[in-house]
Amino acid sequence: MKLHNLRPAKGGAVKARKRVGRGYGSGLGHNAGRGRDGQNSRSGGGVRPGFEGGQMPLFRRLPKRGFTNIFSKVYAEINVEQLNRFEDGTVVTPELMLEEGIIKKSKAKDGVKILGSGELTKKLTVQATKFTKSAMEKITQAGGKAEEV
Repeated sequence: MKLHNLRPAKGGAVKARKRVGRGYGSGLGHNAGRGRDGQNSRSGGGVRPGFEGGQMPLFRRLPKRGFTNIFSKVYAEINVEQLNRFEDGTVVTPELMLEEGIIKKSKAKDGVKILGSGELTKKLTVQATKFTKSAMEKITQAGGKAEEV
């Protein structure tokens, strides 16, 4: 089976797209399938998402709770056991973690935090924004260094 051999299943739905506004012979002449009058027949017409025809929208009817703290920090969190993939003596930086795919750039807006779950068997120098106490202990017990950047 190759891409050029692919065919739809017998009787499968292969529907030609609408060619709108191409005259009467297309079957969509005159009003181009939009109907005669009204908001949706106009260019740029239609209503915004969530609009319910003037009825109080669901979003406004529901009670609101809580707030968003604009000063909160977003760290990419990694457990100590995930650092075992590196060789002994490696300097583990946030950039190296990004390359290895341990963290994602979108999660690491304010840096990287190392958590203390699992065991560390390698002697590493780990550079990160924050460490938990247990993570620091495990890194130093393994003979490595924890450096806050």
